[in-house]
Amino acid sequence: MSQMQSNPFEDPSQYRKDSRGAYVPVEAIREIDLARDDLVREKAAKIERMQGQLRALRDELMGDIAAFVELSAERYGARLGGDKGNITLMSFDGEWKLKRQTSENIGFDEGLRAAKALIDECLEEWSRDSPSALRAIVEQAFNVNKEGRINTNAILSLRRHNIEDERWQRAMRAISDSLTVQDSKAYVRLYKRARDGRYIAVPLDMSAL
Repeated sequence: MSQMQSNPFEDPSQYRKDSRGAYVPVEAIREIDLARDDLVREKAAKIERMQGQLRALRDELMGDIAAFVELSAERYGARLGGDKGNITLMSFDGEWKLKRQTSENIGFDEGLRAAKALIDECLEEWSRDSPSALRAIVEQAFNVNKEGRINTNAILSLRRHNIEDERWQRAMRAISDSLTVQDSKAYVRLYKRARDGRYIAVPLDMSAL
């Protein structure tokens, strides 16, 4: 990996690097371009500092909630939340709700190919005399998107079809057995109770403010 090139001039303040990596004398840059550069850099620095504060807050929340769960377990011999680590903590007056949740990214291993082969056998036989409406559902389920991923929910929804063919049943078992958790991510959300009793999430995303 190449190292970032530092400004090679005696007075770095008199030069600015352009998008191609070349150093350009400040006197050769238009004032509006300099002003834009100053603005973007100033705001970028503030956003990066805020990102660091949010990261620190996330770590603090995760640590404090985990410590509270342990404390409760020690005092009452009970576990708050389940194996996935999901937990909800309420303020005494019910105005605030703090939730720690874990989201999992589900995928399939190579067993999905076996399921697809069995399904294709069924569809080929069933559609000899008449077109099968199920074929369109299956093909749509196994289609990949622009990122090369299949629709996990569409694949799993195939198991809802009540088909007694033994090959179809084996295919559905193959789908279930091929399920894998590719990654999981824990996060914390704060909710505030509105006047109508609903809990509204407190957004930290600037686009939601």
